[in-house]
Amino acid sequence: MSRRSPNLAALSAVAVVGSLLIAPASTAEPAPEPVTDYCREQCHHILPPGQNGNATFAELVAHMLLGTRPPHSDDQLAKYDRLAGGYSELTTGTIDEFFNDNSFGVRPDNVERTYQPREDVTIIRDKTAGIPHIYGTTRSGTAYGAGFATAEDKLFLMDAMRRAGRGEVTPFAGGAPANRQLEQQFFSASPYTEQELQQQIDTVSRFGERGRLALEDAKSYVDGINEYIEKSHSGRYFPGEYVATGHVDPITNEGRIEPFKVTDLVVLASLVGAQFGGGGGHEVQNAVARMSLHEQFGPERGEQIWAAFRAENDPEAISTIHDGQAFPYGGSPANPRGVVIPDPGSVSAQQLIFDPTGSAAETPEPAARPESVNPRPATDDPVESLRGIFDDGVVPGGMGQERGMSNALVVSGAHTESGHPVAVFGPQTGYFSPQLLTLQELQGPGISSKGASFAGLSFYTLLGRGQDYAWSATTASQDIIDTYAVELCEPDGRPATKDSNSYRFRGECLPMQTVERENAWQPNLGDDTPQGSYRLVSFRTRYGPVTHRATVDGKPVAFARARSTFLHEVDSITGFQKFNDPSAITSARDFQRAAHDISYTFNWFYADATDTAYFNSGASVVRKPDVDPSMPIASDPAFEWQDWNPADNSAAYTPFQEHPNSVNQDYYISWNNKRAPGTAGDRAEKGAVQRGDLLDRRVAVHLAAGGKFNRVTLTQAMADAGVTDLRAERVLPDLLRLIDTRPVADPQVSALVDELRAWLADGGKRVETEPGSRDYAHADAIELLDAWWPLLVRGEFEPAVGGAAYQAMTDVMQINESPSGWQNGEPGRHVGQSHQGSSFQFGWFGQVSKDIRAVLGEPVPGGFGEPLCGGGNAEACRQMLLDTLQQAAAIPAAETYPGDADCTPGDQWCADAILQTKIGGIAQEKISWQNRPTYQQVVEFPAHR
Repeated sequence: MSRRSPNLAALSAVAVVGSLLIAPASTAEPAPEPVTDYCREQCHHILPPGQNGNATFAELVAHMLLGTRPPHSDDQLAKYDRLAGGYSELTTGTIDEFFNDNSFGVRPDNVERTYQPREDVTIIRDKTAGIPHIYGTTRSGTAYGAGFATAEDKLFLMDAMRRAGRGEVTPFAGGAPANRQLEQQFFSASPYTEQELQQQIDTVSRFGERGRLALEDAKSYVDGINEYIEKSHSGRYFPGEYVATGHVDPITNEGRIEPFKVTDLVVLASLVGAQFGGGGGHEVQNAVARMSLHEQFGPERGEQIWAAFRAENDPEAISTIHDGQAFPYGGSPANPRGVVIPDPGSVSAQQLIFDPTGSAAETPEPAARPESVNPRPATDDPVESLRGIFDDGVVPGGMGQERGMSNALVVSGAHTESGHPVAVFGPQTGYFSPQLLTLQELQGPGISSKGASFAGLSFYTLLGRGQDYAWSATTASQDIIDTYAVELCEPDGRPATKDSNSYRFRGECLPMQTVERENAWQPNLGDDTPQGSYRLVSFRTRYGPVTHRATVDGKPVAFARARSTFLHEVDSITGFQKFNDPSAITSARDFQRAAHDISYTFNWFYADATDTAYFNSGASVVRKPDVDPSMPIASDPAFEWQDWNPADNSAAYTPFQEHPNSVNQDYYISWNNKRAPGTAGDRAEKGAVQRGDLLDRRVAVHLAAGGKFNRVTLTQAMADAGVTDLRAERVLPDLLRLIDTRPVADPQVSALVDELRAWLADGGKRVETEPGSRDYAHADAIELLDAWWPLLVRGEFEPAVGGAAYQAMTDVMQINESPSGWQNGEPGRHVGQSHQGSSFQFGWFGQVSKDIRAVLGEPVPGGFGEPLCGGGNAEACRQMLLDTLQQAAAIPAAETYPGDADCTPGDQWCADAILQTKIGGIAQEKISWQNRPTYQQVVEFPAHR
């Protein structure tokens, strides 16, 4: 069809008609009988910006012209924002100002709409947040209603994400750089053929009766999605982004919204798993850094520094489990065999893009965001006003970035005022408009739950509550990914090169399997990028996709990534099904057993009226005892996973009792920290200083003083940690102790130290002077630390380890993750501003603390041995701190906070601010930074079945 802009009069008429067809008509169906709710109005939750993520063409035009937003698209944002500045005033009587009631059912005076998309299901939307409460008289009707309601709320988001998971965003939404980055990210992680997607669906039916039910649920769910697609298209109330991307003509309604298939659910599951449910895969980067340290210091001293930096099993690291249990997993053996170290300088990333033409010949750059939240268009033409919605890509930022997620605080009834457990927990899934998660209540045969699910996977509630229990998760990231080095070969016996596409496997020279995507795009209403095309090609071995190529002792090799969940993306389905089944979950132990069925790497937390529980899920493979999972491994059966079958990527997995687990520990905290004593970190971030410390200290100190928690005080502990700068609370005291070993001679530098000291004395928080001021208290000290941190880290480590090793170590883990961006480039410069809230997961926080304490002469378990800073000389290290502090003070604010399309240079608050990244045409306002779950529950059950 033509992509040329229709005339204004015709489009205005379409917009008017569209405004009358925003949603299907309601029906006056009787309200279903309420389900018994044992939380008794003591369950609350919040998910910004709002439940409704669909906007018709008319609503998009109104948003662009007038700044209006569809109902329920932003009505949870202000409540969520309010907690950062108002948590100290929180009371049980004001909790509804910060969270929404998460009770089952809808009060009669709170019913917004009641309708039946099919005779065996009734959906009630509440006035408060527009959440669908789905009541099925049959199990099929319940799943069907979930699909219909989710499509009502998030259809375009679901559509964009299934394209992203297949590596096919650009043909759908245009060739903007962010679209290309997104499809490349997920295609490289899960390059499946359609046959492999179907095979995973077929596998579900072999999981017994629960597998059969799950497959039927999934099919009914897809039927509900497709019913909404058909009705909304014919009724012209489908998402207006389909017009903006040229898929439907705004005048004639010609075009197509492609129906969903069950295999799309596998794609969405693989996308979620790649983003949130894996761990490991950094073995090549580890090997390069380790090798660099060995070259600089020799094997013995180099290994000591590497071990301290990686913090594999740091004795100072806090653990979620602290009841005396240990759960060894993922550690490096004393004398490993099969370790493969690439030749220096030989490593190169596997080529992914081939035959680029047009705009695809250009290297994608990070996309800028729109210049303002609601830019007034320069034209009155509605279609022209939509031009530019996707100039930055369908997902212009945030998705696909690797980062730790989520937090949890769970206190047992022995330490609460009521005697019942209290939990404040939720996942950090990033901030998007619309949000990746969707809220719902599901009530039907064998299903009774309410909470959040990823849109497109919401036939079960993934995180939420049942009748008398609640659960949530944090990303665990235990190592379920290994890297195997395969020798390259040529089938005809010629000498192989790094470009050879055959490899040796168990004595044979096999061709690599290739999976390809032919992606081409044309300019359309939502993308001013010129037309272009390219091929995405994944080269796969029996172990998995190739990620790098190199030489080892001069011989060419490919490094292939083996992931235990590869080809098993939907194996977790029965675990989630049990979470939703009240007959399956009657105790904490039942919940743990259900969580064991989930193959993705999550920390699961549970609370009911009497018990709390924790379980670490994941397809944790059983490795040979002499294999080092942190390093590339030789491709030899002697070093493969125990009982590994390359035909279906199955293996032996650790049994239930070897997964970190606990019931009724005094309290649990998790912020992607160490799971339990003995569990090795997959990277270098689970060490002596980690953001989980902020939670643990607040709970432990309160209990040590004889205090007890309630919903308010536990929420306040979370919120206080969520506005605190980890570097200030946990590392700055060490730096000041070294500086204070004698008076600072220079009065100007002494004044800088005093600024930092005053901020620390006030809690080291990044909070506004008053809510809405957009000015930080202690703004100068915050700016000073932001500018100082990259300078002091470089000054502390680079002279000691050398430039090459320092760079290799930053490739393993960035030195910082402050709210305003990653400071991992040149001194004082940020690399990107995330605007995504989640902060302080990655950074050299523990490494700096350990080394400075060693300089002070203190015993440091798991330290570097001889201190590195200042060559081990305390005075030289102290002088480096003072020199870099003075240099930091001279850096202009516009360089520390360089600005972007959303923020002017030097705007500190804005640089930290959270933005809801657009996946569509509706933008949202900025909110203040807080390091907090995106979806969050506050629960305390006073009774149970």
